[in-house]
Amino acid sequence: MFPTQFTGASFTWEQQELGAVVEFYSGLTYKPENVVQNGTLVIRSSNIHNNQYINADNVYVKNNIVNSEYVQEQDIIVVVRNGSRNLIGKHALLKSIPHDPSVIGAFMTGIRSLNNQFIEAVLNTEKFKREINKNLGATINQITTSQFKKMKFNFPKREEDKQIGILFNYLDDTIQLHENYLQLLYNFRSFLLQKMFSINDTFPNLRFKQFNDKWKYKKLGEVADIVSGGTPDTTKRDYWNGSINWYTPAEVGNKIFVGGSQRKITNIGLENSSAKILPVGTVLFTSRAGIGKTAILKEKGSTNQGFQSIVPKKKSLDSYFIFSMSNILKKYGESHGAGSTFLEISGKELAKARISLPSITEQKNISKVLFKLDTIITLQKQEIDNLKKLKQFLLQNMFI
Repeated sequence: MFPTQFTGASFTWEQQELGAVVEFYSGLTYKPENVVQNGTLVIRSSNIHNNQYINADNVYVKNNIVNSEYVQEQDIIVVVRNGSRNLIGKHALLKSIPHDPSVIGAFMTGIRSLNNQFIEAVLNTEKFKREINKNLGATINQITTSQFKKMKFNFPKREEDKQIGILFNYLDDTIQLHENYLQLLYNFRSFLLQKMFSINDTFPNLRFKQFNDKWKYKKLGEVADIVSGGTPDTTKRDYWNGSINWYTPAEVGNKIFVGGSQRKITNIGLENSSAKILPVGTVLFTSRAGIGKTAILKEKGSTNQGFQSIVPKKKSLDSYFIFSMSNILKKYGESHGAGSTFLEISGKELAKARISLPSITEQKNISKVLFKLDTIITLQKQEIDNLKKLKQFLLQNMFI
């Protein structure tokens, strides 16, 4: 079986021990009294997230106690010992030195080679994960340097590994740029929510020119009906596998709109339970054990008892507008919930939530802006997912 290759590449890949291709260096052991406010940065497991270096709970030690290698640009740093087995093998390619000077901690190892971009791609393969699992100690979550060196992988000729390394480096950079842009979109959305919604005042800081009326405080129950759900008897076969959508809290929270539940109930099941038909535009609101997850129904449906769903009165409340207030309602639900076993907010209590509202026309204008932005965010997330799938496909097909 040959890997997917560049045009003109050699089909000959040679199996070698990793130690024959790369150099390893060890991390620094230090004592609590060596820790200072500013000195040499000690990179630890907490500084690696999604194959990237991040500033998180940084630790610095006195410069004069360092007796290990300083990290260099393009080094790969790998977690080789940790309390959690799942973190062994977590790694990052340092595209720049995070702090001058920097070292790695004792529970990590550093890797240098002629082409660390290719080695980083190797460490992202399923083969590396299998090697990690094969070599993990029975009682100690650790990979020794000796074990690391003996791991065997297939390597192409020098020119081909250079091209492969460049490709994956480009992919990683592209994914990172898209993720940075996504974070900017999230930040912009938060800014708009803060400025376009009146929380403690009757005038928002940012609004359309044609609107200048005060926002008015209303109880949620004045502008919407709050509807609970229910579960048909699971032992009655004729209550289930019908055509009526029936949602559980696990199906809500990751998408703005939902339109097809995992399980469906029949008309008989609906009639013989406390579940109720909810119209299109209803905002599903989870009311227990994870209060405040929301979604908008794009098809009529029903829910189990883990919801207090919001059915807007069309002349008073816009569905997308109240959906965009999810964080406000979540905080209200968490602070007004009750229960000794698990926290839950009742429909009666949720209906008392005091919210500030503009006219329905202004609500719809605000909703249009937020809907367009949310659509861009959704497309951006899909782009990132597609890039990650492409990377995974290439990792599976370019390495043998």
